[in-house]
Amino acid sequence: MRLVVAVVGKARNPALGDAIRDFEKRAARYWPLDVHEVREERAGSVPIEKVKEREGERLQERIPARAQMIACDVKGKSLTSEEFAGLLQDAREQDRDLAFLIGGAFGLAPAVGAASKMKLSLAPWTLPHEIARLVLVEQIYRAGTIVRGEPYHK
Repeated sequence: MRLVVAVVGKARNPALGDAIRDFEKRAARYWPLDVHEVREERAGSVPIEKVKEREGERLQERIPARAQMIACDVKGKSLTSEEFAGLLQDAREQDRDLAFLIGGAFGLAPAVGAASKMKLSLAPWTLPHEIARLVLVEQIYRAGTIVRGEPYHK
């Protein structure tokens, strides 16, 4: 079982980047974790749908063939931390790889959503992709502590 986090772009704010890397490091103590950053497409004169399509293709290229894709989308299903921990634990028990995809400034391409097994809402708000990444990796870490019965999750 592996978890993959595939995101468009890098954190522009150094402090936010440090926080993301810290939680990725913590999460990797509990789950085999691969993180892939793909290049943001410059919008300029390119239509937004084309930007999303190109970024979506880059994301999907980084996903292992056997991984079940989960698109992070504001319109997705909301899970409690305990339910999310259960999702990850079930994947571990069934030796399934899960790949979480976070789009860029314009969101994910429709093709990514269509190819995903699930759409997951990280919050009821639209989040900048750097914040969405931080929320996701913190929850992956939290899920590990829940599964092990550790006191981080109160």
